[in-house]
Amino acid sequence: MPRQNRVTPDGQIISTPARGTFMGNRGILHNNRQEIVKPYAHKVWIICLLNFRGRHREVMAPGSYTELFFLDEATALAAGHRPCFECRRAAAEAFRTAWLAGNAQFGFGDWVKVGEIDAVLHAERLTEAYTIKDRKKRTYTAVLQTLPNGTFILWEERPYLVWQDALLPWTPAGYETPVSRLKKDQVVVLTPPSTVAALAHGYVPKLHKSADENR
Repeated sequence: MPRQNRVTPDGQIISTPARGTFMGNRGILHNNRQEIVKPYAHKVWIICLLNFRGRHREVMAPGSYTELFFLDEATALAAGHRPCFECRRAAAEAFRTAWLAGNAQFGFGDWVKVGEIDAVLHAERLTEAYTIKDRKKRTYTAVLQTLPNGTFILWEERPYLVWQDALLPWTPAGYETPVSRLKKDQVVVLTPPSTVAALAHGYVPKLHKSADENR
């Protein structure tokens, strides 16, 4: 049976045989039986390469961080993650530049520490609750035509990727046949607002190959 270590655009950690194209972590989330027992362990939610400097890891090893996997980078961004500064330095710097340009309302000026980005994202991605397990994905509404490429929305209980003039239906294994952008003003947005602002200011996420195959 597949491990429970794949992340959906709404941040849930599911079990599926489909493979991802990026890895990431939120800390140690599993027990010694490789069962997910909490949704996160700290505020640093990152997006990593599958392979980096020949390192090898035992997946879900006892006492080690839980390896999470994403269909692609847009999926990870929607769930509330951001690029890793160790294995994806160029992408992380590009994200920080775009994030800073798109989020002047936070008053960081010309520079922002990555920990400050993490704090904002942590407030945006989950609702408040007494226990960690009770915190849910925080969503909001926006006008569809204002959303940049790379944003995920929820429509009819299903996640869709906004890309150019279409909406791409998400599945764990890849994107299905796209549909035209809805003639609809308000939609439910999954991608955190500060990340949407970064997408609007030039950050381009890496997409699964099915995004091109189905267009």
